[in-house]
Amino acid sequence: MTGKTTSERAFLGVEQSFSGQKWVARLDMAGENKAISIAQTTGLPDVIARVLAGRDIAIGDAKAFLDPTIKALMPDPSKLTDCDKAAERIGQAIARNERVAIFGDYDVDGAASSALMQRFLRHFGVVSEIYIPDRIFEGYGPNPTAIGELVDRGAGLIVTVDCGSTSHEALAEAARRGVDVVVIDHHQVANELPVARALVNPNREDDLSGLGHLCACGVVFMVLAGTLRLLRGKGDSRASSFDLLASLDLVALATVCDVVPLRGLNRAFVVKGLLAARSMGNIGLAALAQRAGVNGPLTPYHLGFLIGPRINAGGRIGDAALGSRLLTLEDRDEAAAIAERLEELNRERQAIEAAMLEEADAEAAAEMASGEGPAIIVTERQGWHPGVVGLLASRLKERYRRPAFAIAFDGNGKGTGSGRSVPGIDLGRLVRKAVETGLLVKGGGHAMAAGLTVEQSRLGELRAFFEDSAKEAVAGLTSTHRLKIDGAVSASGATLDLVDMIERAGPYGAGHPQPVFAMPGHTLKNARVVGQNHIKLSFAGPDGGRLNGIAFRAADTEMGAALLGGQGMSFHVAGTLSADYWQGVRRVQMRVTDAAPAR
Repeated sequence: MTGKTTSERAFLGVEQSFSGQKWVARLDMAGENKAISIAQTTGLPDVIARVLAGRDIAIGDAKAFLDPTIKALMPDPSKLTDCDKAAERIGQAIARNERVAIFGDYDVDGAASSALMQRFLRHFGVVSEIYIPDRIFEGYGPNPTAIGELVDRGAGLIVTVDCGSTSHEALAEAARRGVDVVVIDHHQVANELPVARALVNPNREDDLSGLGHLCACGVVFMVLAGTLRLLRGKGDSRASSFDLLASLDLVALATVCDVVPLRGLNRAFVVKGLLAARSMGNIGLAALAQRAGVNGPLTPYHLGFLIGPRINAGGRIGDAALGSRLLTLEDRDEAAAIAERLEELNRERQAIEAAMLEEADAEAAAEMASGEGPAIIVTERQGWHPGVVGLLASRLKERYRRPAFAIAFDGNGKGTGSGRSVPGIDLGRLVRKAVETGLLVKGGGHAMAAGLTVEQSRLGELRAFFEDSAKEAVAGLTSTHRLKIDGAVSASGATLDLVDMIERAGPYGAGHPQPVFAMPGHTLKNARVVGQNHIKLSFAGPDGGRLNGIAFRAADTEMGAALLGGQGMSFHVAGTLSADYWQGVRRVQMRVTDAAPAR
């Protein structure tokens, strides 16, 4: 099959790297032939053809893939179940000048979705209020008390974004109070839906739009596109002056940070959204980028690893509404102040995470020490900060290459947990099944991430349930760890021209992995720890070329120990190439993900 590795021959002879992986060529013989065909029929450079072939892009789709457009990839919004109903009700709120309450989630997707909805309503002169629940005291999604408060404050319509699909009690309270609710969400749902005026979710069973891969902000964009069309049809001149495409910066931010597949419409959202974001038209986004020290044009890396974590910091350990508020601002001074506060919270979050991760990793390592270890890692502690457990799960998933949960128990035996998965294991489905069997108080999510609430007395049963449900699937995924290599490159061959060519096939992310290149037999000239356990590196090739590198969060790993103690030695090094900006100078840098001794 194209792009799949069938040969067991190790790339550069690396049977087991420092991270325990076997290096293999991403392209098999069929993939090599496909790459040649793409290059010959399109005139694209060989490196781009190889990247596209390795990601199962059809020969006839190659050129269009490099220039994804909203016009070509976005379907009629009406194809989303209930989208027309949602547009009609939002349009009524605009026509009646009703007060609207926007109920969002406390992560980046929720913040961006809430901000996009409020910016849209503000254009039409509609007063709206964003309500983000407290992660610790309220938990995820609408609750009856909060809904009642919003109605008491005069909400004529409640719009939930990135939540609401399973909030039966809360939406029933809104109905009891005579207030309509429009749900705009993307999380997986059960058969029974809550009562709502409209429930737009491409993952509901009766939705045939094929847009289940969108994040919530992407779904909000679709609903607002339908609303604008409706308002223009009714002669509202204000609809023609709202530039929805300029709001794609928020959609791109949410799409990258929610780690949804960068395929189809999502790629167009990110490509065009990055263009919008680089204009820095969103005052809050610009303030946060500046505070995060972003150099050069915004990239998916900046959104996912610099800006996103700072927005999330408010929801994790501070004021959950800070992120959404920042993204709606028009005042530069206020934006700078909130960006500074989020920066402080992010530093605090990093310190909390480091302490918790030490405990979580010790527990996970003990479980993994006995044989093959559990199919799904479950770590827990009383007193952990519930706002940080998702980060712990992500770190454990990365380190042990299997799904992982981290659960924070309170003094009453109730645990709040978060899980992260690997491709091939649908964690959201497992959590929903656990809810249905009575093991969990509540839970939900999607394939790659899920949240749950569990009683401490049921923890043992939950571990057994996860093991029984996922053991066979996880065993198949972890039997042989492989790192797929797109090609070999030398330090002197890693040029800005090469990086620019690689970027033509981007943006990269979930479902469209960034190309991994290997540098064979390069001498490590320098290695030192910088920042939060990162390692700054410098390599020299056999031909004298030099290349700098960075290995993130690697100082306490086996690879990190080998590199820090290996100056002057020769290594095979694998990683991704990118352009780094330093003091206005653009240069190539390798983000090192793996290494092995060059024998």
